[in-house]
Amino acid sequence: MLALRLARGSHPLVLLRRLSVAVAAAGTGFLLLSTVGHAAGHPSAADESLVRLLWCAAPLAATAQFAVSTARTDPAARLQRGMAAAGLGPLRLTLLATASTALTCLLGVLLALLAFLRLRGDLGGPGSSGSLGIDSALLGAGHPVPLAGALLLLATVPVTAAIATAVALRPRNENGSRETAARPRTAPPSGLPWGIALAAAGLAIEAYTSPGPHAPGGLLPLPGRLIGSPPGVLAGWALSAFGLVLAGPGLVHLCGRMLCAGRPGALRLLSGRVLQEESHRLGRPLGVLCAVGSAAYAAVKVYEASPARPFGPLTAVGAAVVLACVTASALTAALESRTARAHTTAALRRLGASASVLHRAAALRGLALVLVLAPLTWTVAEMATLPLVH
Repeated sequence: MLALRLARGSHPLVLLRRLSVAVAAAGTGFLLLSTVGHAAGHPSAADESLVRLLWCAAPLAATAQFAVSTARTDPAARLQRGMAAAGLGPLRLTLLATASTALTCLLGVLLALLAFLRLRGDLGGPGSSGSLGIDSALLGAGHPVPLAGALLLLATVPVTAAIATAVALRPRNENGSRETAARPRTAPPSGLPWGIALAAAGLAIEAYTSPGPHAPGGLLPLPGRLIGSPPGVLAGWALSAFGLVLAGPGLVHLCGRMLCAGRPGALRLLSGRVLQEESHRLGRPLGVLCAVGSAAYAAVKVYEASPARPFGPLTAVGAAVVLACVTASALTAALESRTARAHTTAALRRLGASASVLHRAAALRGLALVLVLAPLTWTVAEMATLPLVH
């Protein structure tokens, strides 16, 4: 009840972020329901239904990450003056954020269930899936869907998001506070070599296990190309993506060190120090964004080389959910970083720093990240597609 009252009285921007989480949960829930419908309509194609279900793991993980990023920036989940006296300590605030995330995702999956039943024609009247470009056979129209199984599968979205939020926002020190400044943290350059090594290992596994276009079977359509023949291709992609995520904080820290190299002026020094300080907060979301961007580029290259043209509306929904979630997570992490630097920014303004200087420093940080991360993402994507399209 408290979570609902706080949601009703929240700032419009906070409500917009929660609505975005609900939309992402709705997209993921619809994809999960489509796998149930496909299994009901094609009982003899159990393997294909399982492949479709496995592909739902990507939007599910992206939705959970976006939900965690939104919960981090939610003012209702922060320890403020007077809350402890009212019985809302760090543990209670974590439970409150978890409940809020679960309710938001629950709203999204219920909307997905209504849309799914409407497109199948189960709510009375003819189904309207054809008007949206979705083949009714993909949703199992005309075949009964086990409601209990569908609801159980839908429950994985709010449950996963709630568990991820609880783990990410849990109190971490003896006093129950989330502040971790007193606890030593691993330096971001330490994850950089491991991340690069994992990415290289993933590319090697993919090159070794890929059959190539001239091997028996030729170019297979997605997702059968990536999962069905053979599983090592998908494993290589996953390992490369995990390597990029692991290397994200180190790459952001490296960008900051590059800006501070030599004899930097005030602008470069300010930009570099901020990137080094915020590498833990910005690195992982940017690493995920690079991994998804690399996978999207590689998938488009494989799609162009495949004569089967396997992309459809459900693939578009899944890709849109993943890309929107990881982009929004990166932007939310940038907003969280800006909020964390509010006192430092105020001190700089009192010392005479103009707003234009702070804006130029932010633009310089963004340019440095693009110049380092964009070529790396393109290189990984190109190397990943070489054994698939050549």
